[in-house]
Amino acid sequence: MISIFEKDDRLLLSYSSIDRGVAWVDEKLQLNGRVTFRRTFSFDSSMLVDDADALSEYEEDESRVFIFAKIEGEDFRIDKEILGLKYDLVLSNEIAIDVDTFVAYREISVFRRIDELTDQPIVIGNDKDGAIPVSEFEELLSNFPTSTEVTHYARARITRVLKDYLGTLSDAERKLENYLRRKKTIKARSQVASLKEYEIEKFRFVQESLEKMLLDFESFSEDDWQKLIVEFLLLIFPQYIAVLNKVQIKDFYSNRGEITNRYPDLTVVDASGNIDIIEIKRPFPHCLLSSHKYRDNYAPKLELTGAVMQVEKYLFYLSKWGREGEKQLTAKWKSELPLEMEIKITKPKGMIILGRDTDFLDDQRFDFEIIKRKYANIVDIITYDDLLRRLNNIIFMLQ
Repeated sequence: MISIFEKDDRLLLSYSSIDRGVAWVDEKLQLNGRVTFRRTFSFDSSMLVDDADALSEYEEDESRVFIFAKIEGEDFRIDKEILGLKYDLVLSNEIAIDVDTFVAYREISVFRRIDELTDQPIVIGNDKDGAIPVSEFEELLSNFPTSTEVTHYARARITRVLKDYLGTLSDAERKLENYLRRKKTIKARSQVASLKEYEIEKFRFVQESLEKMLLDFESFSEDDWQKLIVEFLLLIFPQYIAVLNKVQIKDFYSNRGEITNRYPDLTVVDASGNIDIIEIKRPFPHCLLSSHKYRDNYAPKLELTGAVMQVEKYLFYLSKWGREGEKQLTAKWKSELPLEMEIKITKPKGMIILGRDTDFLDDQRFDFEIIKRKYANIVDIITYDDLLRRLNNIIFMLQ
């Protein structure tokens, strides 16, 4: 059994075993100079604690106790050699530390997995730049992959959780970085040709990233999904130069005598300052059309009609806000826009990104196109497969 406890100015790790005893630990230290527990914790003889009086409060006679971490202010610092990391590990004392903090299912070393994906020190739970908040780390532990997921998803999921804090690159991002690095070594080529090839790689990066996300979309919350899609919008829709998140729109109509604030998912601004509304839903299948015909037609499902109605209301409130709305929005978001640009509310349009259409029957595809065209003068309805087809066509034409 392994236990971790605090004593004086350090954390100690104790090992004991009714079945194996502790003699094997002494033998390992004598023969190899190190001993490893649970494929995670590795100690040498210098880390062994001999002070029986200091340990008797916590430990039985048949145990071996090692110095695990030193206390530095409000943090614990664990030597990199103990966990097999590139840098010392720093943990806030806000974290309830036990063996499960370090060892996941099937003896997976949590921090060694994280260490594989970054080239900087891992810091959990303090105010330093690059530190991972305690709440994010605890969520990572609670959702750490099972044995099957370890094979298929572990690296991708851990990278996604830590990306904001450690600057870790996904496979698709690394491909783009490697490509751009190679481009620097190519000489005497047309600048226009180089830019064109860069554009192809840029859209391939977006395409590959979106395809991977769609395979694992259920592991994202709607907010996380929206944040990731936003990164691609300005590349896929180059007419827009800025994406504004959760813009406040005044609603003078819903509650008589009271002004209600409404918050569309995204407000986008084009190069002339005109704004449009975008609503992003997660790509659930079978959320667009009914699976059975009604009077020989496939009717739109509630999620689709509800999203259209929601966007139409946002556009209505925005248009009614008029010139006063333009002034307030410009003042609020001027730091996100080019100098002297003013936001304009000029017949704004909406866009809804939701659902998949790859499993549509021919009749469903026909009916869905009619529904899209019905709203086309106000709202564009785009599926995630539409986005992929758009990217494929862009790449094809650039080639």
